[in-house]
Amino acid sequence: MKKRYRIVLAGNPNCGKTCIFNALTGARQHVGNYAGVTVESKSGRFGVGGVDFEIVDLPGIYSLSSGSPEEEVAFGELTAGGTDLILNVVDSTILRRSLYLTTQLAELGIPMLIVLNMSDEADREGLKFDIPKLEKYFGASIVRTTASKSGGVKPLLDRLAEFAKAPPKFSKPMLSYGADLDDEIARISGAVEAVKPDSYSHIPSRFFAVKLLESDGCVGSIPEFAGLSGEVARSIEHLSAGHAIEADTFIADRRYALLAGACRDAVSQSAMTRGMISDKIDTVLTNRFFGLPLFFLIMYATFWFTFTFAEPFMDWIEGAFGWLSEFVRGFWPEDFAPYLCSLLTDGVIGGVGGVLVFLPNILFLFIAIALLEESGYMSRAAFVMDGLMRTFGLQGRSFVPLILGFGCNVPAIMATRTIESEQDRKITIMVLPLMSCGARLPIYALIIPAFFAAQYHALMMFLIYVIGIVIALIAARLMKNTLFKGDGEVYLMELPPYRIPTLRSLLFHMWDRAKMYVHKAGTIILAASIVLFFANTFPVKKVFSTDYDAQIAALEKVSGSEEKIAQLENQKSAESLEYTISGRVGRFLEPVFRPIGFDWKLTTASIGALAAKEVFVSQLGILYAEGESDEESESLRERLAANYTPLQGFCIMLFSLLSIPCFATLAIIRRELNSRKAALIEAFALFALAYLVTLIVYQAGVFFDLGNKLIQ
Repeated sequence: MKKRYRIVLAGNPNCGKTCIFNALTGARQHVGNYAGVTVESKSGRFGVGGVDFEIVDLPGIYSLSSGSPEEEVAFGELTAGGTDLILNVVDSTILRRSLYLTTQLAELGIPMLIVLNMSDEADREGLKFDIPKLEKYFGASIVRTTASKSGGVKPLLDRLAEFAKAPPKFSKPMLSYGADLDDEIARISGAVEAVKPDSYSHIPSRFFAVKLLESDGCVGSIPEFAGLSGEVARSIEHLSAGHAIEADTFIADRRYALLAGACRDAVSQSAMTRGMISDKIDTVLTNRFFGLPLFFLIMYATFWFTFTFAEPFMDWIEGAFGWLSEFVRGFWPEDFAPYLCSLLTDGVIGGVGGVLVFLPNILFLFIAIALLEESGYMSRAAFVMDGLMRTFGLQGRSFVPLILGFGCNVPAIMATRTIESEQDRKITIMVLPLMSCGARLPIYALIIPAFFAAQYHALMMFLIYVIGIVIALIAARLMKNTLFKGDGEVYLMELPPYRIPTLRSLLFHMWDRAKMYVHKAGTIILAASIVLFFANTFPVKKVFSTDYDAQIAALEKVSGSEEKIAQLENQKSAESLEYTISGRVGRFLEPVFRPIGFDWKLTTASIGALAAKEVFVSQLGILYAEGESDEESESLRERLAANYTPLQGFCIMLFSLLSIPCFATLAIIRRELNSRKAALIEAFALFALAYLVTLIVYQAGVFFDLGNKLIQ
């Protein structure tokens, strides 16, 4: 008995493959109720009955044709050799369509186990399956699962344990395309057998014969089959002439006819389908008149939910870090390493704590996004936005990566691999950084409450996200008209059934996002905070413009001088800061940023934010923690409100929205476009865009005297 088996997970998009992968391996790969979540192969390991299994989760595909990058990835993985078992995951509620891929997998000659997933939903819809008949049709064992529920994959684990003890032999399926087509397949199979390379010796010649008759690009590009082109062309011409239809369409029709017969024979239904309920809901949510307003209303509700429920938790965390900072200051010996104390309280606690305060905003936003994803609304949103996006030079398939960009631009850019048009893919990648990612959220969560009244918090958040979307669409249209000219492609969009998100799935979303955010705070943000602390502290100014200490000492003897003492301390602190590395760099660059409303402090924070947007908050937290020592110290938001206007606050958010999110985004752009030049152009273009737009807004605001007249 082998000690390790290799399994490949294959199935349509949105059938639950990744959910099964997570359940088997304990991984936490992203899942969602829409197509295109998995964009590259993922692998993992698990054990059953003392046997190790390596499992590969392929991108979701509808067939093994070479019509898309993910189909080519799947074809290469499945034909490369070394696969002991194919786990073909199908959606039980749409069996006939899901089994089209199964007819192709069955011809690979690899043992296969068909997993009828979402069995609970099939039961609710009154679907009954004659499992023995279906197994006979496809030459494969069948097991039913509900991967989204705890313990829902136990039947699959039991079957894999049986497989480990006695691996089944390949069973020839009952797949016949009809006498005329089978004869042509047999003839081409014989020719393939004579030239088939050893690297494909494990794949039946019949599989390659069918793919050649379908004019499949992957098989047609195999050098050894080049000599068969004439014979294949004659067979295709013969089939096309005899049936007045292209050979590949004819083969697809025969497959669907076979599936129709199998489902008539082995599947019955006795209840109203959930699809009918989904259709009724869709008449409203995808309505040509109501769909778009409802989409923006749902977005607004998302931000209202985020601010309303996160605010109390933010206050608790902010209070906890304030208490911790004061505790360390009070506990620390007065004459022992004062700079180390300042590093801990101002650098580490002030910097990292200033970022972690906004963890509740991150969590509640992603709970809302998870609800929209798993309920099935995201696909409807893509459908509703398709017409609008085509007006601006994009296609509906670009919508999913753009929406993923609200979470993180890096995986969103990777998700553009599902876009077949290379031109549209490049445009989508270039405008994706304009989607307001989660790293920018702490900046908004800091600025909005500081400058705008509570009843306008959700509105301001909604506005800043919409501005990003609008500018991205305008940029896409300009690129489509200039750099990437070409006709748009037809996009077939799947609308999955509505589903009620599970609590476990929502908790996984929360845990993943919290873990990612805290890890980032404990690594990148911590390192940046320490570097920025030293940049904000050294060199130490020895000689001041006036003797602040003497003036403060004199005022301490006079009652009621607390306010004057505080002013002198702030003046001394400001003069000290301007002497440091940060102060000097900020002062040097301030003339460049002053026209957009930034002083040297905001300038240095913006420069630090190139590494990660959260560093902007961390730097301000450190700068405004300098000299703060009493228990009644103002919060960072209060200090910002005292030093800047609402117009400046809005411009801070605008500049953060439009500038490059982080170095990681530039790195993934370089990798996906295979061009260092493209990444550098993107960085400079986004800086120029951010500067120009912010300049126009700020100068217009100053001209019309709106500095303190925005919504407050």
